[in-house]
Amino acid sequence: MTSPAASVETTETPPIKRLALFILEIRKTILILGSAIALGTVGFYFISPYLFTLLQTHLDQKLAFFAVAEPFLAHAKLAFCFTLFILMPWIMYTFWKALSRPFQLNKTSLFSFVFFTCCLFYAGTFFCYYVTLPFGVKFLLGFESKELQSVISVGKFVSFVTVFVLAFGLIFELPVFMIFTAKVGLISRQSFARNRRYALLLISIAAALLTPTPDIINMLLMGGPLYLLYETGILILTIIEKRETAN
Repeated sequence: MTSPAASVETTETPPIKRLALFILEIRKTILILGSAIALGTVGFYFISPYLFTLLQTHLDQKLAFFAVAEPFLAHAKLAFCFTLFILMPWIMYTFWKALSRPFQLNKTSLFSFVFFTCCLFYAGTFFCYYVTLPFGVKFLLGFESKELQSVISVGKFVSFVTVFVLAFGLIFELPVFMIFTAKVGLISRQSFARNRRYALLLISIAAALLTPTPDIINMLLMGGPLYLLYETGILILTIIEKRETAN
């Protein structure tokens, strides 16, 4: 995690100008990227029944639908989210490429940031899919009884799974963005460490917004790892500062 951070050079460009340059750069590829996502969604729609079966088997759920178009929309949503999952390296490359001009990222830094954000994204999604999601579903459905039987909508099931998995992938990238903002002079390591209580508040709000259901268990399943990642980012920044001081 040290290679991308060490090669980022701090510039005197005003933040507003950097933001304008970032928007200008990313605008050039939004149309191409959007077209690729649309085509990918159409293509993956034809294998969405197979993906849907995998989800059902993995979480051991029987589903129902309550509207005529609900199965179609559920498969389309699953295809769209799977497209984002597959195209994430390209999305991350587009994002960091747009940042490379205002923040002067060289090719090595660009590759490193893309590599680490993709690795953390996929680590987060797999961690959620194989660990957090089964536990969360099992816990939430543990309140089922003879008097209270679950009938799960296929649309809400797909929304719950896809939002939860993709959100976990995104929050796992937190340490990389902490390192980036510290090295370009936006937020210092001391600020991250000093404002832990505010970070905890923002993490709680983010967990409440990103989790598909508002219950405390899902918030903890997302907020807990997110705060650990926040502390991990501070630890990595501390190690980087010590190495830079020693050199």
